[in-house]
Amino acid sequence: MASPGCIQEVSTEKDKLLSSMGLSYGSQDHLGVGSTSSEILQQHDEEEEEALRRKLKYFFMSPCDKYNAKGRKPFKLGLQLLKIIIVTVQLVLFGLSNQMVVTFKEENTVAFKHLFLKDYQDDTPQAVHTQKELRSQINFAIERYLALPQISLGQYAYVQGVGVNGSALSLCQRYYRRGTIIPVNDTFDIDPHVVTDCIGLDPPTPGSLPKNPDYNNFTLNFYKLINVTVDFQLKAINIQTIINNEIPNCYTFAITILMDNRAHSGKIKISLQNQAFIKECKDPNVSGHADNYAREFFDVLVALVCLLSLLLCGRSILKGVLLQHEYAQFFQTRLGRAVNWGDRMEFINGWYILLIVSDMFTIIGSIIKIGIESKNFSSYDACAILLGTSTLLVWVGVIRYFSFFQKYNILIVTLRAAFPNVIRFSCCAAAIYLGYCFCGWIVLGPYHSKSPSREDDDVFAES
Repeated sequence: MASPGCIQEVSTEKDKLLSSMGLSYGSQDHLGVGSTSSEILQQHDEEEEEALRRKLKYFFMSPCDKYNAKGRKPFKLGLQLLKIIIVTVQLVLFGLSNQMVVTFKEENTVAFKHLFLKDYQDDTPQAVHTQKELRSQINFAIERYLALPQISLGQYAYVQGVGVNGSALSLCQRYYRRGTIIPVNDTFDIDPHVVTDCIGLDPPTPGSLPKNPDYNNFTLNFYKLINVTVDFQLKAINIQTIINNEIPNCYTFAITILMDNRAHSGKIKISLQNQAFIKECKDPNVSGHADNYAREFFDVLVALVCLLSLLLCGRSILKGVLLQHEYAQFFQTRLGRAVNWGDRMEFINGWYILLIVSDMFTIIGSIIKIGIESKNFSSYDACAILLGTSTLLVWVGVIRYFSFFQKYNILIVTLRAAFPNVIRFSCCAAAIYLGYCFCGWIVLGPYHSKSPSREDDDVFAES
């Protein structure tokens, strides 16, 4: 059955497209025995022109009009509607898994800040202002790292061999090769080459006595210090994915505690950076766990539907290119003039190009998603970008179906006609807005109460 938006003019359209043109299609009674060759040639040209007219009219019909004219079922339209549903469902399923991954990373980052940063408070910038405070911060982070199994609520494991000299933790300071600053004489002598000095530490093994804490003897060159870093890695397993019937992921967290003294302003800012790497667990074993065959089968189905949609849209574009070539050749031969590029581009349906791009993104994203579910890939961000963009383009393509209704088509035609002027206005407004932003940022920004530097100062002044 045709969709509700189809115009019910079946007999009229069929008469226009399927009629044999009566006596005008080479009938011997019409030509007569005494017809001249010029009349026959003229009649042939008229038939050719009429045939091209019918091709053009049928090509620019909507699926509803084609159904009314020839009874051709809108298979491609139904496929696109099906694709909207399954692509959206696929994105929702992936979004739930991706949400747990992002949440696990963020919660672990917050836990690390509370574990390794002294007197840490949420949403409060960390900084120290004295040498004693800096040494206390370094000692606190290392001591908490060495005692992690006894104090942490999470199940973490040390990663050996990632620090300097094959150690598990690296304590490094970076400073200028030579730095002499004498404020009383307003003089300084600095060699800008950076020197890095590091020591490595290993956590105690079970049953062994704690080793001599060499980090207490680590000398800091405060007068030419650039920064101090504490680097180490931890392993963890995200078992909450079992709720969604998924095999848990194994994580490796690369943690860097940075104490930044580049400004030499008497205030050393402290931050913790956490970079997560997802790896395949070596021996996963979940009792009563169902395989992901159903989820992977659905992803394969989505990829196949999008591949079929891509082929059908590509075929429609190819037909448009061939008809455009025939149309231009007819004008060149019969009328002696070329068709401009504006008229030629009318044969290239931009909606089909949009759908092809969407199909390509969905197919690639589905392949990556299958690899993630089988624990061969861990590219959650790339998969999210591809599937999210493809779903956006698919839903934007729904606007094309509104054009099958007369009232919506008037609105769409109006928007298309006004689009160039809207773009010009947006460019002018953007130029004014950018100028205002740059001016306000450089003139008023440093004095605003929400400026990062001033906000930090206010926070520490209150504390």
